[in-house]
Amino acid sequence: MKHTKESIMNRLATLACLLVSVLLVACEQQPAEKPLQYSSAPVENQSQIYRLVPHPLYNPQKLSETFQPLVDYLNRQVPAANIQLETSRDYQAFEKKFRAREAEFLMPNPWQTLEANRVGYHVISMWGDAEDFKGIFIVRKDSGIKVPADLKGKVVSYPSPTALAAAIMPQYFLHKSGININKDIQNNYVGSQESSIMNVYLGQSVAGATWPPPWRLFQKDHPAEAAQLKVIWETPSLLNNSVMVRDDVPEAIRQGVRQALLDLPKTPEGRRILAGMETARFHAADDASYNVVREYIKRFEKEVRTVERK
Repeated sequence: MKHTKESIMNRLATLACLLVSVLLVACEQQPAEKPLQYSSAPVENQSQIYRLVPHPLYNPQKLSETFQPLVDYLNRQVPAANIQLETSRDYQAFEKKFRAREAEFLMPNPWQTLEANRVGYHVISMWGDAEDFKGIFIVRKDSGIKVPADLKGKVVSYPSPTALAAAIMPQYFLHKSGININKDIQNNYVGSQESSIMNVYLGQSVAGATWPPPWRLFQKDHPAEAAQLKVIWETPSLLNNSVMVRDDVPEAIRQGVRQALLDLPKTPEGRRILAGMETARFHAADDASYNVVREYIKRFEKEVRTVERK
C-alpha cells in the first residue's frame, strides 16, 4: 500500500510540473505589446492645424460667433489649410500668445501689429477701412458732459492700455485737448470694448472709449441701453487692424489666405461674412504699411505715457 501511495504522489507531482511548464510556455507565447512609435511627420490624413487668433475686441463667445464664418470660408477656399479659430479672454492673454509665437495667423490691432512683427509675424492684409479706425467717446445722454475739461476728476473707461483705437488714440485726443491723462482723470481699464461701454451705462464711468465696430454691434445687441448713450467726440483716423502670418507658414498657405480675404466682397457669402464682422473689406497691406503707426506711437509715448509691454 505504501508503495502505491508513493507512486501516486510522484505521478501527481509530475503532472503538476507539466502543468506549470505548459502555463509558462503559454505565457511566453502571448504577443508582446507594440512599442510606441514616434515620428516627426504627421500621421497620414492628419493635416497641419493653423490657428487664427483675433484680438479680443469682443468677449470670447461673441468672437466665436463673429469670426467662425470667416474661418469656415477660409477652409473651403484654402483646402490645404486646416484653420481653427482661437479666442482670448482679454488683451493681455492675446498678447502673451503672439509673444510666444503660439498662433500661425493673427488679427491684431495696429500697435500689436508692430509688437508681433518683432517676433516673426508679417502683415498680409489690412482688416477694414482706415477711415473706420478711430477712437470714440461714449457718454450718457443725461451726463452733462459737453467738453473734455468736464472729465477732470472723473473716471474714464477703456478696454486695455494697449487698445490703440479705444485707449491710446482717445488719450492722445484728451492730451491735445489740454487734459493731463495721468493726473486730471482716473483711467479704468475694464478688459473689453463692451465693458467699456457698459461702464458708462451703469454709471461706473462718465465716459467710455471704444471704436466704431463695437459701438455699432452694441447698438444692435443692446438697443435699450444704447438709446441712453451717445457719441460725444471722436479722434482722427489711423491705419486699421491687420492680418498677420507667422514666418514659418508655407508660402502657398499664406498666399491662399491672403487672396481669399481680398476676394470676400466679390460674393454674397463673402459680403455676409464681412457684414457680420462690421467690416467693409480687407485691403492689401504689408509690414511697411504700418510705419505710420510706429511714428504715432513714438509721439504718444514721448508726450503722454509709455505703452506697457509685458
